[in-house]
Amino acid sequence: MSLEDAAAVEASDAEPPHAEARWPRPQPYDLATTMRFVGIGGRDPASRLGPGVVWHAAWTPDQRPFTVRLAEQGDWLSAQGWGEGAAWAVARADRLMGLHDAPGDLVARDPAVASLERRFPALRLADTGCLVGALVPTVVRQLVTFVDARASWKALVARHGEPAPGPAGLRLPPRPSVLGRLPSFDLRACGIGARQARTLNEVGRRAASIERLSDLPHAELSRRLQSIAGLGPWTVEWSLGFGLGRPDAVPTGDYHLPNTVAYALAGEARADDARMLALLAPYAGQRFRVLRLLFAADAHAPRYGPKSPTRRGRADAAS
Repeated sequence: MSLEDAAAVEASDAEPPHAEARWPRPQPYDLATTMRFVGIGGRDPASRLGPGVVWHAAWTPDQRPFTVRLAEQGDWLSAQGWGEGAAWAVARADRLMGLHDAPGDLVARDPAVASLERRFPALRLADTGCLVGALVPTVVRQLVTFVDARASWKALVARHGEPAPGPAGLRLPPRPSVLGRLPSFDLRACGIGARQARTLNEVGRRAASIERLSDLPHAELSRRLQSIAGLGPWTVEWSLGFGLGRPDAVPTGDYHLPNTVAYALAGEARADDARMLALLAPYAGQRFRVLRLLFAADAHAPRYGPKSPTRRGRADAAS
């Protein structure tokens, strides 16, 4: 446990959680590996990951704030929640921790995937249950590098978010209703492009109707989301995979992902979306699980040529 998290735990004695629960810890299981991508980078103001402990601040689908603390405690996994949305967050924290996921549904059909399964047997797919909460940071990542996206996200949360409930000192992302009416110049001041600003406004305005889509089957959900201006296949599939734990999500339009998949599965240093989809075809129904294993391994293809500029067009560029 980090010193920062220890201080938050000590503070929680003065601010006891509003809800808490625990579940038997499955074997194998690793909280840090499962929750690694809950935020944008290691200093996301709305999330904090430490050894065996995760803090996460967000809005429920009906825009109630919460902070949840997830922890490994021997043979148990625990959740504590603060804020108006604490009961909702704790009641479904088992899904957030991937306890309803079925990693055994993936059947390795080549040595590369079999090796990844052996390396990361404790990985589960996390389901935040907050579709808008998954879409917003993904829109921020459109058309820019990860470094730029991380900086823009920090600025957005700092300028337009709110202090999160609980003792961790986190900040909530902007409330969807606030995001829906932020003028473009406010978003541009956070380093967010004009196209992405329009998309964030649209997602914020339509937050309630978007959340009502969450339980649709994957293909239908993806199609309905892509009918919204600014949400293309990269944004939607990335959000459904990392945000809702959908095991068959496949983001197309990514600058690096086809190369990563082709190199890992076929030893090919360069590929396009068509080749990536062909290589993943034997894993239909579990394609994002294969991608998630590659992300856990920090896999990537060899990089040739000059280093990319700080900002690079990518992902839903035509949306």
